[in-house]
Amino acid sequence: MLRLAWFSPLPPTKSGIARYNRELLPELASAYQIDVYVEEDIDRIEIPEGLRAYNAFDFAWRHHQHTYDLIVYQLGNAQCHDYMWAYLFRYPGLVALHDGQLHHARGRMLLQQWRPRVDDYRQELWFNHPDARKDVAELGVNGLLGSLTYLWPMLRSVVVTGRRILVHNAWLADELRAVDANAPVAVVDMGVPPSRPKPDARVRIRQRHRIPHEAVVFTALGRVTPEKRIREAMRALASLGDSASSPYLLLAGEPVDYYDMASEAQSLGIAARVIVAGYVDDDEVDDYLEASDVCLCMRWPTARETSAAWLRCLAAARPTISTDLAHTVDIPTLDPRNWSLLNAGASAQSSDAGVMGPVGASIDILDEDHSLKLAVRRFATDRKLRDALGASAKGLWHRRFSLSAMADGYAAAIAEAMVTPAPARVDEAELPGHLRASGLEQADEIVRNITGSNKPLVNFPW
Repeated sequence: MLRLAWFSPLPPTKSGIARYNRELLPELASAYQIDVYVEEDIDRIEIPEGLRAYNAFDFAWRHHQHTYDLIVYQLGNAQCHDYMWAYLFRYPGLVALHDGQLHHARGRMLLQQWRPRVDDYRQELWFNHPDARKDVAELGVNGLLGSLTYLWPMLRSVVVTGRRILVHNAWLADELRAVDANAPVAVVDMGVPPSRPKPDARVRIRQRHRIPHEAVVFTALGRVTPEKRIREAMRALASLGDSASSPYLLLAGEPVDYYDMASEAQSLGIAARVIVAGYVDDDEVDDYLEASDVCLCMRWPTARETSAAWLRCLAAARPTISTDLAHTVDIPTLDPRNWSLLNAGASAQSSDAGVMGPVGASIDILDEDHSLKLAVRRFATDRKLRDALGASAKGLWHRRFSLSAMADGYAAAIAEAMVTPAPARVDEAELPGHLRASGLEQADEIVRNITGSNKPLVNFPW
């Protein structure tokens, strides 16, 4: 049985990737011996059955004592992944890249320390984007990039040093191959478990939040941020007027301190129909979806991530309203401007039109206000359409996005990573100094002192 070291956050960390791994790991536990390395206190985390978890500080000496066959990194553009960067380049492995954007994480990690690592940030940005103007780094250093950060995603260092990269959509795979034509990239559809709401969920959740039984409910899962287009959704609901038949907006996620959506709802005159549930525990997400009629899964700007929240909506047979994005063009949806089918080619490839029929409406970001109002108005009044799209949504989940299918994809990617040679796609001298092997010798010395060994821990691949 292969021994895997698995770097990932786990609950109770409030992260979609933490929940993703709690669901995925039991699917793999029978085929691999997996040790999970986390940053959190081991006594606090939820360890999936059949697995062992350790603090990441224990990894180097454990790997030295009994070398792992493969190291897997679950890497995203959030603070809960920061601890992995100390290991990524020293111990190359299979990198599951959840976002097509790492600049936010690297900028925060290097520039927001008590002693900002300004030169390290410059060197890393220039390595990742050798064609960028040198003064782009100065904008970043001074916090002036804002949304322009998305133009420089800082992926190259991970792509050229990983043994294999796993992503969840073909668009991102193509972007990584543009960074490095020889990058070994595997595309594995993300998967989620079947929806299992409690029998009384619809009535109970609606009673909890004082939502009328007959009301149409639009629900957005996850943190309540401007990027989720909550402001635009409220404007669309407000355009329907305020009457007994007007729909409700249920925000099933915790608010953020930099966005005052409550004041906006008040100014639009719909505060009574906007419900902020706050953070929803994982075991109640399916209940909230059962209480919903339509799901809002919009995002802009985007890091080209695949949304697990959106997949959970599909699994719950709920129609979705999503932003029309480059990396989701293979998902059949309707254009609310004329209700014609988008991406009909993808639908036509299926022998079962019901499985690959449209699953919701896609919103053109350049026509967002207009298209979103059309979509909300139609979905609020057309139950037959909602039911048809929901059935197609569940069919698409079953066909492509089940948890067992993702586990099979991981097994194939792990097998490929095992026969992929250590990366030699970039000369060590090209790497920023703080990422080179020579810059990590101090870690070796620490582990030698702990283990009493005088031999090197591993051979550097560069």
